[in-house]
Amino acid sequence: MNLEVTQEFSNSLYWISLVAVVVSSASGVLKSGFRKFDLFGVIIIAITTGLGGGSLRDMLLDVDVFWIKDQVFFIASLVSAIIIFVGARLFSISPKLFLIPDAAGLAAFSVAGTMVALVVGSPWLVASFMGVVTGAMGGIFRDMLCNETPIVFKSPLYATAAWVGSLGFIVLIDYGVSVTISTIVAGSFIFITRLLALRFNLGLPKFQLKE
Repeated sequence: MNLEVTQEFSNSLYWISLVAVVVSSASGVLKSGFRKFDLFGVIIIAITTGLGGGSLRDMLLDVDVFWIKDQVFFIASLVSAIIIFVGARLFSISPKLFLIPDAAGLAAFSVAGTMVALVVGSPWLVASFMGVVTGAMGGIFRDMLCNETPIVFKSPLYATAAWVGSLGFIVLIDYGVSVTISTIVAGSFIFITRLLALRFNLGLPKFQLKE
């Protein structure tokens, strides 16, 4: 699926990627902070969370890794990590608070990943899956570094919400909806679906052998 790269598209991709990096890095700080890691450990996990999914996506698509090409993303991740680290020492924060920036990062990165894949001409199904990879892998890296089972494998409607939202973004673009509106609609869907799934414990059936 070939997509014309307009100025609106480029601007939307840049800003949604930047937002995704910031909120995903914040979720990495909050998750690792409750593991009592020191400042260096927290920063490493925050950067891995904020940049990991997009890095894997770019390597799979054989394009320049986004934060190496533009160090603003790396700086944004680092600054976000330090601000949240300091803020957590000044204010009381619930251990579950990381789920909100995690959901926001999932939404933003899923749409951004889909956009990048469409730009390089990936088929629509592959492009939507690149959205899932971009949205979910940073959290997977974060949880593995924190020595925990990644929440994507056990938590309600995580990758599923990302994939449906990414497919929805492609459908909207294909029907001529503007990039900005498509981004807002798809991103909002993923974010709200993820939070509702957490609230009401909605998920797919789990694998179970018949006895």
